[in-house]
Amino acid sequence: MSLFKVFDVAGSAMNAQSVRMNVTASNLANAGSVSGDPEKVYRARQPVFSTFGDALASQSGVTGVKLERVVESQAPLNIQHRPDHPDADENGNVFVSNVNNIEEMVNMMSASRSYQNNIEMMNTTKDLLLQTLSLGR
Repeated sequence: MSLFKVFDVAGSAMNAQSVRMNVTASNLANAGSVSGDPEKVYRARQPVFSTFGDALASQSGVTGVKLERVVESQAPLNIQHRPDHPDADENGNVFVSNVNNIEEMVNMMSASRSYQNNIEMMNTTKDLLLQTLSLGR
Protein backbone atom coordinates (compact mmCIF):
# COMPACT_ATOMS: atom_id res chain seq x y z
CA MET A 1 0.00 0.00 0.00
CA SER A 2 1.28 3.42 -0.95
CA LEU A 3 1.84 5.92 1.81
CA PHE A 4 -0.39 8.30 -0.13
CA LYS A 5 -3.30 5.85 0.30
CA VAL A 6 -3.08 6.50 4.04
CA PHE A 7 -4.45 10.00 3.41
CA ASP A 8 -7.49 8.53 1.62
CA VAL A 9 -8.19 6.07 4.43
CA ALA A 10 -7.71 8.67 7.18
CA GLY A 11 -9.81 11.19 5.27
CA SER A 12 -12.70 8.75 4.91
CA ALA A 13 -12.41 7.87 8.61
CA MET A 14 -12.46 11.56 9.54
CA ASN A 15 -15.58 12.03 7.41
CA ALA A 16 -17.20 9.05 9.15
CA GLN A 17 -16.40 10.47 12.60
CA SER A 18 -17.76 13.85 11.51
CA VAL A 19 -21.07 12.20 10.53
CA ARG A 20 -21.06 10.33 13.85
CA MET A 21 -20.55 13.59 15.78
CA ASN A 22 -23.33 15.33 13.85
CA VAL A 23 -25.80 12.49 14.48
CA THR A 24 -24.85 12.48 18.16
CA ALA A 25 -25.29 16.27 18.38
CA SER A 26 -28.74 15.90 16.82
CA ASN A 27 -29.61 13.22 19.37
CA LEU A 28 -28.50 15.43 22.26
CA ALA A 29 -30.39 18.42 20.89
CA ASN A 30 -33.62 16.40 20.78
CA ALA A 31 -33.12 14.44 24.02
CA GLY A 32 -35.99 16.00 25.94
CA SER A 33 -38.57 16.18 23.18
CA VAL A 34 -42.10 15.01 24.01
CA SER A 35 -45.32 14.41 22.11
CA GLY A 36 -48.75 12.94 22.68
CA ASP A 37 -48.29 10.73 19.61
CA PRO A 38 -45.57 8.04 19.82
CA GLU A 39 -45.04 8.26 16.04
CA LYS A 40 -44.03 11.94 16.26
CA VAL A 41 -41.48 11.68 19.08
CA TYR A 42 -37.81 11.97 18.16
CA ARG A 43 -36.01 8.63 18.36
CA ALA A 44 -32.26 8.28 18.80
CA ARG A 45 -30.32 7.69 15.60
CA GLN A 46 -27.01 5.93 14.98
CA PRO A 47 -24.85 5.81 11.84
CA VAL A 48 -23.94 2.39 10.43
CA PHE A 49 -20.62 2.07 8.62
CA SER A 50 -19.32 -0.66 6.34
CA THR A 51 -16.80 -3.02 7.87
CA PHE A 52 -13.17 -3.06 6.83
CA GLY A 53 -13.59 -6.60 5.44
CA ASP A 54 -16.55 -5.52 3.28
CA ALA A 55 -14.52 -2.65 1.89
CA LEU A 56 -11.63 -4.96 1.02
CA ALA A 57 -13.88 -7.56 -0.57
CA SER A 58 -15.73 -5.07 -2.75
CA GLN A 59 -12.66 -3.49 -4.37
CA SER A 60 -8.98 -4.13 -4.76
CA GLY A 61 -6.96 -2.28 -2.17
CA VAL A 62 -8.04 -0.46 0.95
CA THR A 63 -11.01 1.85 0.46
CA GLY A 64 -11.53 3.29 3.93
CA VAL A 65 -14.74 3.85 5.84
CA LYS A 66 -18.14 4.16 4.16
CA LEU A 67 -21.43 5.29 5.64
CA GLU A 68 -24.07 2.66 4.92
CA ARG A 69 -27.08 4.33 6.52
CA VAL A 70 -28.42 6.05 9.64
CA VAL A 71 -30.81 3.90 11.67
CA GLU A 72 -33.44 4.86 14.23
CA SER A 73 -33.33 3.26 17.66
CA GLN A 74 -36.04 0.71 18.39
CA ALA A 75 -35.70 1.17 22.16
CA PRO A 76 -39.03 1.83 23.88
CA LEU A 77 -40.09 5.40 24.50
CA ASN A 78 -40.54 6.70 28.03
CA ILE A 79 -44.12 7.45 29.02
CA GLN A 80 -44.87 10.16 31.58
CA HIS A 81 -48.23 11.05 33.07
CA ARG A 82 -48.46 14.81 32.62
CA PRO A 83 -52.12 15.75 32.09
CA ASP A 84 -51.28 19.48 32.20
CA HIS A 85 -48.94 19.23 29.18
CA PRO A 86 -50.49 20.67 25.97
CA ASP A 87 -49.36 17.63 23.92
CA ALA A 88 -50.76 15.04 26.35
CA ASP A 89 -52.95 12.32 24.86
CA GLU A 90 -56.50 11.54 26.06
CA ASN A 91 -55.08 9.63 29.07
CA GLY A 92 -52.84 12.54 30.11
CA ASN A 93 -49.66 10.79 28.98
CA VAL A 94 -46.79 12.17 26.90
CA PHE A 95 -44.14 10.13 25.13
CA VAL A 96 -40.53 11.18 25.76
CA SER A 97 -37.61 10.62 23.39
CA ASN A 98 -35.53 7.45 23.93
CA VAL A 99 -32.19 9.32 23.79
CA ASN A 100 -29.81 8.38 26.62
CA ASN A 101 -27.74 11.50 27.40
CA ILE A 102 -24.89 9.57 29.04
CA GLU A 103 -24.49 7.17 26.11
CA GLU A 104 -24.58 10.08 23.67
CA MET A 105 -21.89 12.00 25.56
CA VAL A 106 -19.65 8.92 25.58
CA ASN A 107 -20.33 8.49 21.86
CA MET A 108 -19.40 12.13 21.25
CA MET A 109 -16.13 11.79 23.18
CA SER A 110 -15.27 8.58 21.33
CA ALA A 111 -15.97 10.14 17.91
CA SER A 112 -13.94 13.23 18.80
CA ARG A 113 -10.99 11.12 19.95
CA SER A 114 -11.14 8.96 16.82
CA TYR A 115 -11.15 12.11 14.69
CA GLN A 116 -8.05 13.37 16.54
CA ASN A 117 -6.31 10.01 16.06
CA ASN A 118 -6.86 10.20 12.31
CA ILE A 119 -5.38 13.69 12.24
CA GLU A 120 -2.32 12.36 14.07
CA MET A 121 -2.04 9.51 11.58
CA MET A 122 -2.11 11.99 8.68
CA ASN A 123 0.50 14.20 10.32
CA THR A 124 2.79 11.24 11.02
CA THR A 125 2.46 10.04 7.42
CA LYS A 126 3.22 13.54 6.15
CA ASP A 127 6.35 13.68 8.34
CA LEU A 128 7.48 10.27 7.06
CA LEU A 129 7.04 11.36 3.45
CA LEU A 130 8.98 14.58 4.08
CA GLN A 131 11.80 12.66 5.73
CA THR A 132 11.88 10.22 2.80
CA LEU A 133 12.14 13.14 0.35
CA SER A 134 14.97 14.72 2.39
CA LEU A 135 17.02 11.50 2.06
CA GLY A 136 17.50 12.28 -1.62
CA ARG A 137 19.31 15.56 -0.94
